[in-house]
Amino acid sequence: MDEKQKYFDSIGDDWDKDLTAEDLERLSHIIDTFHLSEGLKVCDLGCGTGVLFDILRRRVGQSGYIVGVDFAPRVAHKAARNFPFHNIGVVEAEASALPFGHGAFDLVVSFAAFAHFSRKGETIHEAYRILRPGGRMVIIHLAGRAELAREHHMAGGPIDHDELPDSARLEEMFHRGNFMRHSLTETDTLYLAVGHKD
Repeated sequence: MDEKQKYFDSIGDDWDKDLTAEDLERLSHIIDTFHLSEGLKVCDLGCGTGVLFDILRRRVGQSGYIVGVDFAPRVAHKAARNFPFHNIGVVEAEASALPFGHGAFDLVVSFAAFAHFSRKGETIHEAYRILRPGGRMVIIHLAGRAELAREHHMAGGPIDHDELPDSARLEEMFHRGNFMRHSLTETDTLYLAVGHKD
């Protein structure tokens, strides 16, 4: 287990406690803008303890399916324990090397995790691979790049230098990952990137 895995395993019990009711409401509104429908298959990259699971589950319904992916064993175990539903699964894996087949999902979402991925370009490429044609990759952070970099620097340790790519770098990553159509919305309190698999 590397230092970053140890770090996230060590804070796994408390990480989701930092999310406020306002944060969850904002997340819910953001997810609503993607107009998810019943029966969709969703992959949650860097799922943590399953913060998005309930929001997603209410939108994809009983016939939909959500698979959370996290590289920290203790965190992945807690997510699975927290959501023992028939249509939610959790896999311990690296976001840049996913154990899924081509075209397995309609949506790949990553909330509050993308900045921590050490191989961001490979992760975007993997997301493209596991998406069906017409699917989307969505990256959400409830902070802008500068604020997030400051928070991670203050936290120190293995996340000291974890940052989000600027628009030019993100565009390059999306293009290298085969996403020819993408968008980025960035404010002081939001980083929202969407890639479309045409």
